[in-house]
Amino acid sequence: MALDDDISIRQTGKVGRITLTRPKALNALTYEMCLAIEKAVDKWVEADEIDLVLIDGEGDRAFCAGGDIADLYNSGKAGDYGFGRRFWSDEYRLNAKLANMAIPYVALMDGITMGGGVGISAHGSDRIVTERSMIAMPECGIGLIPDVGGSRILATAPGRLGEYLAMTGYRMGPGDAVLAGFADVQMDSADRQALIARIEEAGDLSVLGEFAGPAEAPALAPHLEAIDAHFSKDSALSCVQSLEADGSEWAQQTAKLIRRGCPLSVACAFELIRRVRAAPSIENALKEEYRFTYRSMSDGEFVEGVRAQIIDKDRNPQWRTAPLEQVTPEQIAAMLAPLGETELVL
Repeated sequence: MALDDDISIRQTGKVGRITLTRPKALNALTYEMCLAIEKAVDKWVEADEIDLVLIDGEGDRAFCAGGDIADLYNSGKAGDYGFGRRFWSDEYRLNAKLANMAIPYVALMDGITMGGGVGISAHGSDRIVTERSMIAMPECGIGLIPDVGGSRILATAPGRLGEYLAMTGYRMGPGDAVLAGFADVQMDSADRQALIARIEEAGDLSVLGEFAGPAEAPALAPHLEAIDAHFSKDSALSCVQSLEADGSEWAQQTAKLIRRGCPLSVACAFELIRRVRAAPSIENALKEEYRFTYRSMSDGEFVEGVRAQIIDKDRNPQWRTAPLEQVTPEQIAAMLAPLGETELVL
């Protein structure tokens, strides 16, 4: 399939436009699409011909459900770890550029927005959700950790929401997304095309207030106190044990959500959020994430996680280290250790 079938990049007046055009694949992001977005953004910024960038996704179901990981899985299963490491390195470079853009970067996060989709939207200057937005960082379920710079958003979320969202992969509605710092405003999905047309006509964001406003009440609001209590412990295991000792239905369900994830990923995701919170720049977040993803095939559980959840879909991963009680501090430290000469360079 040609790249033109996957993504539409054009300029409308003073607005740079990017539309993901793989609705049947929930606009999943391929390696080639990442490179195309970076090339376009670099050109627009250097030429100084546009005043803002607006990105959206085709269809009614998803903005972008994440990275298209079929090629990553196939290469990793074959013992070729180079492709994955190059993919993540180049993707993270794009994420950093979007976070540091000198002009507004507007993301219309209508529908499912997960993983890699978060990386090309939630670092923007203006992040818009709708009533059908569903945003999540579910990477622990496939043997990864929240990446694409998502750890920075998680680390700076109120209280201990970051640990909670990273370890559970909880799917946020629009209110929760704004609460956690993944989005700014909410609008009606029925007005999506009208907003885009007005922005293209105006060449700026002065019309946004006509369409967007405060988000709906966050579903997580009643649980914030419990989240802070359970997720303020000193390890992922301590958090889960605290939840399991709590007799409430919410705590029991939350513990089960965490137990479904890859134990090594859950333990490392917890440590990652703590590290990034101590130095929450986009560059540091991506560097810390890359240390794990670089090793995720060779030393981690990524290949098995993708097999169970995406390829065979048996939902029965055979983790090498399980349950969470078996993950050692040494394993966590090894997965997140500096990479020396192969450290991420942005």
